[in-house]
Amino acid sequence: MSSPGTVPADAPAARPRTPRGQGPLRALLDRADVRNLSLLGVLAVLIVVGGITKPEQFLSTDNLQLVLTQASVIGVVTVGVTFVIISGGIDLSVGAVVALASVWASTLATQEYGLGGMLLCAVLVGVGCGLINGVLIAYGSMVPFIATLAMLASARGLALQISDGKTQVVTVDPVLDLGLPDSYVLGVPPLVLVFAAVTAIGWLLLNRTTFGRRSVAVGGNAEAARLAGIDVRRQRLLLYLLSGLCCGIAAFMLIVLTGSGQNTNGNLYELDAIAAAIIGGTLLSGGRGTITGSVLGVLVFTTITNLFALNNLETAVQQIAKGAIIVAAVLVQHRTARTEGS
Repeated sequence: MSSPGTVPADAPAARPRTPRGQGPLRALLDRADVRNLSLLGVLAVLIVVGGITKPEQFLSTDNLQLVLTQASVIGVVTVGVTFVIISGGIDLSVGAVVALASVWASTLATQEYGLGGMLLCAVLVGVGCGLINGVLIAYGSMVPFIATLAMLASARGLALQISDGKTQVVTVDPVLDLGLPDSYVLGVPPLVLVFAAVTAIGWLLLNRTTFGRRSVAVGGNAEAARLAGIDVRRQRLLLYLLSGLCCGIAAFMLIVLTGSGQNTNGNLYELDAIAAAIIGGTLLSGGRGTITGSVLGVLVFTTITNLFALNNLETAVQQIAKGAIIVAAVLVQHRTARTEGS
């Protein structure tokens, strides 16, 4: 007999303890890295195709700056949408909110207050729309799809009424100057720098704060999050406020890019933002997603659009290609979910 406290010689070897950081969390990070690397691979293939088909145009500095600038506007919207989807919600109103904010911020009355007044107006309109969405969903118990669909119709209609269906030309020089090459910082357009800043803040918010952890918890299991002490309704309200804030920033960026405000601005932004988040690994059911993946999704879609335009391919073919990418991404998500479940 072995004495108390000793281990018999024929006892099976103890299973080694899993080192810190090598458990389920590490596995999840590894899968996220695989998805991001896959998107980087797709982006690299697109760049190679562009370099082969239209080397002089596609690889030119002006075109690369154009791609990044165009990606910046929808990219800022996508950051906000990613947070909403991670929490298990959806926001179909982002494109219409961008249009309303751009129109409201570019009226003659608003332009009298200069750059600061236009920026503040765009942000307040975006946050106001996000507040309405958040209150209806979090405290009014409305389904996010219905509430944001109603906001989509209302914001588009209000933008049309304010602009009277006309393009509102911006005459404020400091705003227009932001879109000129003279304002570039080391060859980087200011809009790209704003996009980079919003992306960095979004990444930190999601991965390094309790706000991000609560967002993931609400999307994973709202009831469990409530029992854990999280104010689910308040969290959802804050998430839609964040989405509205991103729309307001994007609206001002669009004003700088186009030099005008139109009720048609932001057309189909909601679909592009949701699609970019999906192919970036964000689950529509909530509980998982990454800012990095969403940004890479935006860059993939923007590069496809630019590549098709340079090769004079029809818009219909471009939309088919985007649709195929979305379907493939969802199928990969389902396969990954089944693998994790087994």
